[in-house]
Amino acid sequence: MRAPTRIKIGLIVALIVLICAAGWIGRQTFAPGTASADAGASQQSQGDSTFSPAHSSVRAAIADFFESHPAQPAQPIAFPHKTHLAKGLQCEVCHTGVNQGPEAAIPSVNFCMNCHKVIATDRPEIKKVAAYQARGEDIPWVRVYDYSPTAHVRFNHAPHIRAGVACANCHGDMTQQTTAVRAVNLNMSYCLSCHTARKVSVDCETCHY
Repeated sequence: MRAPTRIKIGLIVALIVLICAAGWIGRQTFAPGTASADAGASQQSQGDSTFSPAHSSVRAAIADFFESHPAQPAQPIAFPHKTHLAKGLQCEVCHTGVNQGPEAAIPSVNFCMNCHKVIATDRPEIKKVAAYQARGEDIPWVRVYDYSPTAHVRFNHAPHIRAGVACANCHGDMTQQTTAVRAVNLNMSYCLSCHTARKVSVDCETCHY
């Protein structure tokens, strides 16, 4: 076996050992009935239940390292994007502020019920929306796109909209989607290739803080 191959195998084995050790340490540290568990419970009571400043758990840290993201997170409501777009509603109608600032706002349950008090009220998913409103709760949507906390990325929607970047470039063809899917892996390679093609800044400070 050649030396480079042995080195690669050694690195893989070492990584697996580190992952297993981290998981074991996490379980031992917070095992019930131990002093560490009592300390952990005390920390949780103070609102500090994170594995690290950037990750809530060992599993989250490993998923972040390997850029592992669910392609289609389960949502509390099976919102059909393609149905609403087919009826003439544009992205900006629900995601207000997307062309004015950094964030694409998620509509509140009251916003949804402005229409659905009288539209499709007998459908199961609309009944779920109405139930959230009746309880005084907003719909707990699950994020589809996000950046690793360790990347320190600030993404501003507005300048991209003004530059004519279509929503589909990053979010996929929403006219063919029901619940949103992670159509594009928004890593640095993807963003840099787009910036380079459009001849806009690729300085670190453009996206990172």
